Amino acid sequence: MSVVGLIGSGHIGGTVARLAVAAGYEVVLSNSRGPETLAGLVDELGPAASAGTVDAAARAGDLVVVTIPLKSYRSVPAQPLAGKVVIDTNNYYPQRDGRFPELDEGSITSSELLQRHLPEARVVKAFNNIHYRHLLALARPGGAADRSALPIAGDDAQAKTVVTAFLDRIGYDAVDVGALADGWRYQPDTPAYGLIYSAEPTSLERESPGDAATLRAALAKADQT
Repeated sequence: MSVVGLIGSGHIGGTVARLAVAAGYEVVLSNSRGPETLAGLVDELGPAASAGTVDAAARAGDLVVVTIPLKSYRSVPAQPLAGKVVIDTNNYYPQRDGRFPELDEGSITSSELLQRHLPEARVVKAFNNIHYRHLLALARPGGAADRSALPIAGDDAQAKTVVTAFLDRIGYDAVDVGALADGWRYQPDTPAYGLIYSAEPTSLERESPGDAATLRAALAKADQT
């Protein structure tokens, strides 16, 4: 894998792109407003980065990161993502996305919605539980004592292996939480969401490493609620 496609290039997408370029990947950025609006980010990232349409990013990426508001998930093109590993960073925020009755009742997770929309892709949920500033600041080389871990969930074991290798290369360990149906364990309002990477229990102002043991303890608390 050498090219990462980004469908969405905002806070999380732009941060993942920065980490990927620093790790030696090429990136193809896209957003809903058109490639010309990404010129500044492309210039910042250098020759390993380019911008294109959403369809171009989907086709170019060996690995594709979907990082757009959940309410827009149906705009993701299915055909060019067939057979590919897709990282879903989405969270459900009703105040932004409107109401999804199936999510409100807990009969499905947001990543399962994307997987249903992309039936031939292999969706893995990641990057949704960490603030973008912390994501950039906490990346560490393999073996570092203060390396953080990110949770992943997916229905395809090989896809999770691919994502684990990607996370390792950009500076993170991975904790396999289970299937996409288990992704609720680190969605908003759970103990594994956000503040486990913060130096303060009620603030996101300063980052602090959250290792695999810390993450697993937070996931266990979610199971007890």
